[in-house]
Amino acid sequence: MREGLRERKKRQTRQRISEVAIGLFVERGFDRVTIAEVAAVSDVSVNTVYNYFESKEDLVLPPEEASPQRLADIVRERPPGRSAAGAVLARLRQEIRDRERRVGLSAGFGRVLQMMRAAPTLTARLEDLGRQMTDALAVMLAEETGAAEDDPLPRLVAWHIGCLHAFVYAEIGRRTTTGESPDAIAAAVLDLLDVAEDLLGERVLTYAVRKG
Repeated sequence: MREGLRERKKRQTRQRISEVAIGLFVERGFDRVTIAEVAAVSDVSVNTVYNYFESKEDLVLPPEEASPQRLADIVRERPPGRSAAGAVLARLRQEIRDRERRVGLSAGFGRVLQMMRAAPTLTARLEDLGRQMTDALAVMLAEETGAAEDDPLPRLVAWHIGCLHAFVYAEIGRRTTTGESPDAIAAAVLDLLDVAEDLLGERVLTYAVRKG
């Protein structure tokens, strides 16, 4: 469906606010910039900022890019014949090949990452987000497979997948802070995913294969 004028203006306003905010946060530090300052530089009201972003942290970690349902949604959308782990591996590989901002492979992300690591509320949110992703995936897997309430398998598979997902982000972050280029990081992490897939083993890789 073609984007209307109203929707385009809203998207552009949201993008401008986000870009201004991140620029200020990187320059001065997340905790040293107020919402009022973000609004002033963006040439909008404080209420407008909050209309687009419910919290200051959302300016850096917007829900559509940092959703607790990310892993569950990836698995839920997988095609027939693909397992839960296979779906997450495929999505990560595609996002890395595409150098997506979601996985931290966009230009200039190194400074953004340093800013995030220096802000306790952002690091705490990232840690909590990882737990929420794994928990949501475990619930989704239990429901889909019809596992008994005391069956630990959905939680264990979700834990393996969640750890892999977190490790990929940590590796991208580690390499980013050492100054590696996005292309070099992507190549290294794609190789890492091949190793990780071998280590997961058949039990995890064949769990919850979607029937055709």
